[in-house]
Amino acid sequence: MNAGEWMGRPLGERTVAYDERDAILYALAVGAKAAQLDLVFEERLRVLPTFALTLAQWAPDALGSAGAFDTGTAVHGAQRLEVLRPLPRSGELVMKAWVRDVWDKGSAAVVEVEVESHCFVATWSIFAPGAGGFGGDRGPSAPPRPATPARLTTQVPTGENQSALYRLLGDRHHMHVDPEAARAAGQPRPFLHGLCTLAAVLFPLAAEAGAHPADLQGLACRFAGPVFPGDTVEVAFHPGETATGFEASVGDRPVLTGGEVRFR
Repeated sequence: MNAGEWMGRPLGERTVAYDERDAILYALAVGAKAAQLDLVFEERLRVLPTFALTLAQWAPDALGSAGAFDTGTAVHGAQRLEVLRPLPRSGELVMKAWVRDVWDKGSAAVVEVEVESHCFVATWSIFAPGAGGFGGDRGPSAPPRPATPARLTTQVPTGENQSALYRLLGDRHHMHVDPEAARAAGQPRPFLHGLCTLAAVLFPLAAEAGAHPADLQGLACRFAGPVFPGDTVEVAFHPGETATGFEASVGDRPVLTGGEVRFR
């Protein structure tokens, strides 16, 4: 099969159970502080909406296991999330997944996996080197960088153990903890999950919007480069009428681009 033949392919349905401990572990792994009791204390718990992305990780993993792309070279290129209603503190989520689109970028393909539940709709864009050239549509281009300077920047530190901690939530790809696997993936050492970086920058984004991070309504971004545990991520804000644009970098190296976030 060429990559284009996967378009529209159903990936099935799965029910995933979780409890308050899982939601609290997630909050701590992405940077919540012990003083934020409504994120780390079961008696007051509000579940971060991006926790849904760990519950739905089975879908892109299933597609890779089915042979749609080389799991050793493919990378997570972009992410979208639309929040339909708050996640319960604990319970079960029934999710359905399918291959929404496959774009032909010439030397590579971009495979979009969509996961739906009654609480959210999430879309992974997987960049698959060597899988293009099948004659398909190139798809959308990367969004342009904001034309105006950032109105605010802030710094988000990451922890030395953050990647190892985040792995316990389900995404156990070896490149995030094993130096040898990281080198095989073209990186000098284990690096942070893109979804962990994305969730970590939502804390200052929510603060700037005057919202609680659990009030997230929607987000989108592209992953432009790795963050290594211990790096400090600088987040640039571009407030708009309906959403806040954002970018993130480590030094002069972009790590998140084309970001957009909305809070209730």
